[in-house]
Amino acid sequence: MQRYLFLILLLFSVALSSCKDEGPSPDASLMGDSDHKYSYLALGDSYTIGESVPAADRWGGQLAGLLREEGIDVGDPATIARTGWTTSELAKAIKDANPKPDFDLVSLLVGVNNQYRGQSISTFRTEFRDLLQTSIRLAKDDPGNVIVLSIPDWGATPYGQSRDQERISTEIEAFNAVAKDEAQKAGVTFINITPLSREALNDPSYVANDGLHYSGKMHLEWAKLALAQAKKSIQ
Repeated sequence: MQRYLFLILLLFSVALSSCKDEGPSPDASLMGDSDHKYSYLALGDSYTIGESVPAADRWGGQLAGLLREEGIDVGDPATIARTGWTTSELAKAIKDANPKPDFDLVSLLVGVNNQYRGQSISTFRTEFRDLLQTSIRLAKDDPGNVIVLSIPDWGATPYGQSRDQERISTEIEAFNAVAKDEAQKAGVTFINITPLSREALNDPSYVANDGLHYSGKMHLEWAKLALAQAKKSIQ
């Protein structure tokens, strides 16, 4: 029965993409936080929108909070992200939302659904490269204002462990190698959060209640790892 519920409720991000709105619509969130000096745009999928965690626990929001603690007056992120999105779906959403290209910081974390759906590495490379250029354009045409986070390893979650964990991890590594390569070519900093995601194997408090995504505690660890580069980018 428990396994059946997993399949109904989770079926990873592909099925979830059509189930519900995962937060503010892109149009509603793109105003950013005008009460602050610096603006931040977070682009991605379930890991950015914070599937199964409160909005306040999303890693991007926690990163903004850490930056403010460091004396950097940045608002909470405007967000274009939804559970289930691949690179192509994120690209379309950005085009539809048409945000102004004047953000002081842009983060990009996407690709897990390309891996899950069995899409090719070559397709991912092409679409990820285009997303990088879009991110740079939105960050005032400055690659130094963009940070890329690696794809977490969902094989480390309870749901992932019920699948072919070794294959999942191997494929995630391959997609991350492409993301890192393209980020470096574009002059964008690549932040490897994948090893942190694997801590969920030993610490269940890093896993969200759905058994598939990550808890706010893990999101905070990602934010901490991204903090130093975000400070450089935004100042």
